[in-house]
Amino acid sequence: MLVLLPPSEGKASFGRGTPLKLETLSLPELTAAREAVLEELVELCAADEDKAREVLGLSEGLRGEVARNAGLRTAAARPAGEIYTGVLYDALDLASLDTAAKRRAGRSLLVFSGLWGAVRVTDRIPSYRCSMGVRLPGLGALGGHWRTAMAEALPAVAGSGLVLDLRSAAYAAAWKPRGGIAGRTATVRVLHAPTRKVVSHFNKATKGRIVRSLLANGAAPQDPAELVAALRDLGYVVEAQAPGKAGQAWALDVLVDEVH
Repeated sequence: MLVLLPPSEGKASFGRGTPLKLETLSLPELTAAREAVLEELVELCAADEDKAREVLGLSEGLRGEVARNAGLRTAAARPAGEIYTGVLYDALDLASLDTAAKRRAGRSLLVFSGLWGAVRVTDRIPSYRCSMGVRLPGLGALGGHWRTAMAEALPAVAGSGLVLDLRSAAYAAAWKPRGGIAGRTATVRVLHAPTRKVVSHFNKATKGRIVRSLLANGAAPQDPAELVAALRDLGYVVEAQAPGKAGQAWALDVLVDEVH
């Protein structure tokens, strides 16, 4: 099972420590594309704080993020699972999983990123600010920048098993499962059952809990149909729509009564 996750806007920061080594990150096929984004981002943030803030879409209160980006090459790097915070990652709570579940997380979880393309939760990265929706002056839109490199690297990572796609639209634009992989992919919406509406905070938290439940219970569904069965066994109310034609993903709605 491969689980595709969005990153978090907010990220934990750490003091002194070993800096980033791009060559050690998973998916080495992405190294050149990562270096290109890193180089332009660092140069932009070091040269013109106001322009960098405009390009990155940062408010005045987030001005400090520009200086953080400027120092990315020497900043302390930590496992991505410790860097990403926010609603989904709080609910996932990787740190509290047992050893076996943490190993499963290291194998199964892939976090998409405007800066790194995609990383495992065990990959060591520094805290940064650069969403997939950013358009850098030199490279252009990051979603487009990553598309070619991802198309070459991700099919091998997806393998022949289930792909559980929990990404938001901006990150999904960087790689779309195609062909046989699409038929083994399941996307998930979380709906407030009484209203059948998506609530952003609620949606993220429930997705985090779903991933945690699968990891903690050692669930290993091989395809979307087995995923539906596994989630129902774990107590989730799931409505599933199989693809109407080849090349489409399964669409799952998880219904939850309480918004929290």
